[in-house]
Amino acid sequence: MQEQWDEIILPKRGLFDLRLNELWKYRDLLTLLVRRDFVSTYKQTLLGPLWYVLQALFTAFAFTVVFQKIFGMPTEGVPPMLFYLSGLVCWNYFSQCLTKTSNTFVSNSTIFGKVYFPRLVIPISTVISSLIGMGIQLLVFLGFIIAYTFLGVKFNFTTTLLLVPFLILMMAMMGLGLGIVISSLSIKYRDFQHITSFGVLLLMYATPVMYPFSWIKGGLRYIMVLNPLTPIIEAFRFAFLGVGEFSMFSLAYSAIFSIAILFIGVLMFNRNERTFIDVI
Repeated sequence: MQEQWDEIILPKRGLFDLRLNELWKYRDLLTLLVRRDFVSTYKQTLLGPLWYVLQALFTAFAFTVVFQKIFGMPTEGVPPMLFYLSGLVCWNYFSQCLTKTSNTFVSNSTIFGKVYFPRLVIPISTVISSLIGMGIQLLVFLGFIIAYTFLGVKFNFTTTLLLVPFLILMMAMMGLGLGIVISSLSIKYRDFQHITSFGVLLLMYATPVMYPFSWIKGGLRYIMVLNPLTPIIEAFRFAFLGVGEFSMFSLAYSAIFSIAILFIGVLMFNRNERTFIDVI
């Protein structure tokens, strides 16, 4: 009697043999991993998901005291808390996507060596679970906008609000792409695990999170234009607060960079997942 198999696992035959259709087949696993990542982040804590709110509020308050009150840095005419929260909502999501996915191979080596499933499920689940945290912080940000509206502050909402989902998608692609590039490199060179945390901190200072981009002058401004996160955060502020420098050309550059780095990351991931168990 001829045997019938539900699943046939074959070795990947080339660099471009990505088998992305398998991600849909394992959507139940993806859902379970998203739930695991979100729940385990603040498991056995008193405040639970409320830490997503407190983290953004405490950081925004610290920025207000240090940069606005002490150093007198401008916030383009909007309340300081709103200005800093608008940058932190974007930055926190990107940095979480990058740092969590940058350790995919090393932290999940025991699972990868025991059972078969599309390896890309794990970094993608991290990006989706981080999106839940961003959603919570975004609601807090919108709550502050409503509160300031009742206090008499007027906001210039623009049609750029329609681009917000695409801005979030670009940050997810960029964080996922850079994260899995670093994860692929850290298989042989564990130094990248230590460099990542330091590099993310430096990148934050090179991104207009705590200061307006219009405040940067001279040659440093041209350097910051090369940062693909700059147009995204500026567009996010422009959409909700009506301040910032919005440019479709700059956003197109960020979109191209996000697609390119994600494509490179997936290729590197696909190449290394076949042999990383032997190396790690």
